[in-house]
Amino acid sequence: MQSDMIIWLVIGVLAVLIIIMLITVLMLRRRLQRFETAYLALQTFLSGKNLDEMLEQYVTKVQSLEKRLSAADARLERTETAVQRSIDRTELLRYNAFENMGSDLSFALAILNQEGDGVILSSIHSREESRVYAKPLIKGESSYNLSKEEQETITKALAREKLSEG
Repeated sequence: MQSDMIIWLVIGVLAVLIIIMLITVLMLRRRLQRFETAYLALQTFLSGKNLDEMLEQYVTKVQSLEKRLSAADARLERTETAVQRSIDRTELLRYNAFENMGSDLSFALAILNQEGDGVILSSIHSREESRVYAKPLIKGESSYNLSKEEQETITKALAREKLSEG
C-alpha cells in the first residue's frame, strides 16, 4: 500500500511537471510565432523585397560608388594640376607712354598661370614707331627690368582668385 501511494505520488508529480512543460512549450511556441511574424515583416520591408537581398544590393552599389569616386578623384587631381599650369590669369593695362600722345595706345598684358609663371607683353606706342617687348615671368618675377605699368599689371593678374587646393 505504501509503495502504491509512492507510485501514485510520483505519477502525480510527473503529470504536474508534464503539464507545466506543455504550458511552457505552448508559451514559447506563441512567442516564436510572434518573433517569426516580426522577422518576416522586417524581412519583407515596404517594397516586398527581402531585406538581406536589399542590403547586399546596397553594399554592391556602395562598393561601385567608392570605385567611381576614387577614379573621379584621380581625374580631378590630374585636371587641377593641368589647370594650375595653364593660363588662367590675364590682365591688360592701357596707358599713355608719352605726354604728347592723345590716347592710351601703349599697353601691358600679363598672361600667367596659377603659379605666376608666364609672360608680360608690353607695347610702347609713339608717333614715329611702336615697339613690343616680351618678358618671361617666374612666380610673378622677371629677370628683366619691369616698368611700373608692367609691375602693376602683374600685381593685378596675381590678385585674381586662385584655384583652391585640396
